[in-house]
Amino acid sequence: MSARDRILAKLRAAQPAQPNAMPDLDAHYTPRVRGESKAERLARFRTGIESFHAEVHISSEADWPALLARLCADKQVATMLYGADTPAGRRLDQAAFPATTLRPWVGQVEELKADLFHRVDAGFTQTHGAIAETGTLMLWSSEAEPRTLSLVPPIHFALLDAATIQPTFFDVLRTENWAAGLPTNALLISGPSKTADIQQTLAYGAHGPKELVVIVINAEGDAQ
Repeated sequence: MSARDRILAKLRAAQPAQPNAMPDLDAHYTPRVRGESKAERLARFRTGIESFHAEVHISSEADWPALLARLCADKQVATMLYGADTPAGRRLDQAAFPATTLRPWVGQVEELKADLFHRVDAGFTQTHGAIAETGTLMLWSSEAEPRTLSLVPPIHFALLDAATIQPTFFDVLRTENWAAGLPTNALLISGPSKTADIQQTLAYGAHGPKELVVIVINAEGDAQ
């Protein structure tokens, strides 16, 4: 018997005859805040993510592309990569970005690697939602909007609908029904990239975006 087989045999022998019963989370877990308004939930999310050095800007469904153009100009973004075949991507018009070249994601990562790491100043993505308790964005990558857009360029612009902010991660698991099937690739982002590998000193932008800029839409009133 090989070493691998011996290890697997020990693991199988250690398994209980019956799996442990799943706890009743609804009975034992109480989210921190129930019945809060959308504005209160947004305020909690904003406090959390801004504490991790992210920027948050409030806009409207009609005006967010113009705000994004102004932010790109202010930050001297020469080239921004985005997913053209997405609802948000279809709203972007090169004519509205006189100081920035909009470059749609076309091709595979290997083909774009040199440009991603050396010639692209920012990436723009939609978000799937957010978590108020931890100040965290949720992104679901896709062929039209791969995760590289949010993980490589120096600046990450993210569009967030305030109605999709959940109170806690537990509420995400329950509302999205992740128990029935996890997304292929979910990204949880709380601020720019950071590390404390060297002398346990926290440094931002060491291996990813140096800036995270969140544009929030539909912030008015309570969720329907």
